[in-house]
Amino acid sequence: MAQPARELRFEPLDNKRLANLCGPLDGNLRQLEAALDVVIKRRGARISLKGAAAAVEQAAVLLESFYARAESPLELDEIQLGVIDSRNPRLADADAPRLMTRKRDLAGRTPNQRSYLDSILAHDVTFGIGPAGTGKTYLAVACAVDALERDAVKRIVLVRPAVEAGERLGFLPGDLAQKVDPYLRPLYDALYDLMGFDRVGKMFEKGAIEIAPLAYMRGRTLNHAFIILDEAQNTTPEQMKMFLTRMGFGAKAVVTGDPTQVDLPRGTRSGLTEAQEVLAQVRGIAMTRFTSDDVVRHPMVGRIVAAYEEYSAAQPADGRTDVAEALLRGGRGRY
Repeated sequence: MAQPARELRFEPLDNKRLANLCGPLDGNLRQLEAALDVVIKRRGARISLKGAAAAVEQAAVLLESFYARAESPLELDEIQLGVIDSRNPRLADADAPRLMTRKRDLAGRTPNQRSYLDSILAHDVTFGIGPAGTGKTYLAVACAVDALERDAVKRIVLVRPAVEAGERLGFLPGDLAQKVDPYLRPLYDALYDLMGFDRVGKMFEKGAIEIAPLAYMRGRTLNHAFIILDEAQNTTPEQMKMFLTRMGFGAKAVVTGDPTQVDLPRGTRSGLTEAQEVLAQVRGIAMTRFTSDDVVRHPMVGRIVAAYEEYSAAQPADGRTDVAEALLRGGRGRY
């Protein structure tokens, strides 16, 4: 059955606003199509929408909202963030934690992100677990910057296991900081965005921000520090225990990771997976679990994550695909 189309007209018509809304070559409309799974066609000042009723209604509301504020050209990220915000209309800005960073409008854009921020502020140890693009690392760094600005901690310590994602980079030249720099780049990017390049450089010089490869953490006690362990799915159970026991007085730790992207050698259990089981009932530890609904990136990222989640859930418990099972039953492909 063909889906009915809805026609949208903007009144009063302002051709400049309409051009800013649509973007170059109607690029903004194409973004909305991809994000909401609708078909948007424009002929002059008339815009027709076709798709599922709920998606069409959401697209119409968004188009009218964007048109109202299209006095200047709209950037693609404004469109994408607008779609995300429209999915969570009940989140009140008044209830959002206010963080002292360069980003004045920084706030959780989904219920899970809000819960994550609240957990970090209220607990000494917080786990952020879920797929890429859900803001686990960025929001953790934002909380660390906020704690440093408020003088709640004396330094930020960034930790990440130096495990390559399925590749072998070989020998890396330079001192310790230069060797681990490729692995910590996402943390650097977040710091630069939240504090500014010059300020971050000065903080590194003063020792207020420190990089610490996980392998060099043993034996240390970190007092009055905000510690972030990123890519924690690539820790072993022994490394995870070692990291969590580095906390000293006045310290706060955030552990982030995606259990579906483990780069450890085959057969090695992830420390993040084990920690979820071991620490589930420990008082004072918070765990936030993100899903594809929390992805704050290009709309396609959420769909990709959801597709992989569905694919993984459909696989047999032993990890064999239906094709592999058929080959084995047929007597071929024996291992």
